[in-house]
Amino acid sequence: MGRRKVIFLQGNEACALGALAAGVDLFAGYPITPSSEIAEFLSESLPLVGGRFIQMEDEIASMAAVIGASLGGAKAMTATSGPGFSLMQENIGFACIAEVPCVIVNVQRAGPSTGLPTQPAQMDVMQTRWGTHGDHSIIALSPTTVLECFTMTIECVSLAERYRTPVVLLMDEVVAHMRENASLLGPADCGMASRPRPAAGLADYCPFGASGDGVPPLAAFGGEYRFHVTGLTHDPHGFPTMVPREVDDNIRRIVSKVESRVDELASYEEFMLEDADVLLVAYGSTSRVAKASVRELRRAGVRAGLLRPRTIWPFSQKRLRELAPRLRLVVVPEMNLGQLVLEVERALCGAVPVRHVGRVDGNLFDPGEITAFALREAGR
Repeated sequence: MGRRKVIFLQGNEACALGALAAGVDLFAGYPITPSSEIAEFLSESLPLVGGRFIQMEDEIASMAAVIGASLGGAKAMTATSGPGFSLMQENIGFACIAEVPCVIVNVQRAGPSTGLPTQPAQMDVMQTRWGTHGDHSIIALSPTTVLECFTMTIECVSLAERYRTPVVLLMDEVVAHMRENASLLGPADCGMASRPRPAAGLADYCPFGASGDGVPPLAAFGGEYRFHVTGLTHDPHGFPTMVPREVDDNIRRIVSKVESRVDELASYEEFMLEDADVLLVAYGSTSRVAKASVRELRRAGVRAGLLRPRTIWPFSQKRLRELAPRLRLVVVPEMNLGQLVLEVERALCGAVPVRHVGRVDGNLFDPGEITAFALREAGR
């Protein structure tokens, strides 16, 4: 184990440090509140370790630069907020079908449109999953501490490289701007996965051919291997095709390489769940408030517990279904009018009453607000 360094820092700064620890080679972005500190930090620090920082003219170009750099062999990422994330969606779709490893940090703020630039929200959960068109899979992690902003950034880079896919770090303004001590790992302890590299001869390389685990090897574009990249549906060599079997095989493989690994990818935190029959499901900064609510509910005589998804997408329904037989109520607090609650309801299939409590006024929940709602819904 390398030496751990304890630093008092901000969530956005921790994210930038995580990018450095993960070996990110290029950051391309356009500053936007509340994510700007990530770009500011990396504009100074990334060139010092041989990386490249590019401030682009907008978020569309930022995502395009990230894709180009990644295809060239670099570990590449960008950071943005709601309006910028919306602009990136077309190129995120290109990265999905072209299987380009990259990381997009989205520090959520209220919307739609420019909304509340400096206030917290959790309104991009469904946009993260379905923002780009077509059938595709996505991986998204959501931190709740400054330390997780660091470790999850590393994890996002690793997942993107391992599975040749875009990965989203879905933060919120409170997590991004709060400061707390974080014990950071040394680079040697990060456990980074590498993108699969081709071992085939130059004439046999198949950049989109199905391998044993569904993740084809990826050569650095412009290197010794020559191949074609397109946003059109393509054959295993990357050339456009409309042959039904080739189209079907490719789209199903791209989706399956994530969806078939839900149990492997999805992770969560449990809090006071041992005997709970009232379950709170919360993520990001709301989960910190929900922990206080669990304690308040316990003092009121309600056996409450918290399940916090660390992985928002793919969503783990397995643990919820395991808990369902002993639950009498599930409460989902979110800073939106109902997004992840839809996945909770889908997972439980009506086995347990599910209630949503939301805030969309740019303010964080108060623990008493969640507690009072849960008590009322529990008939107390």
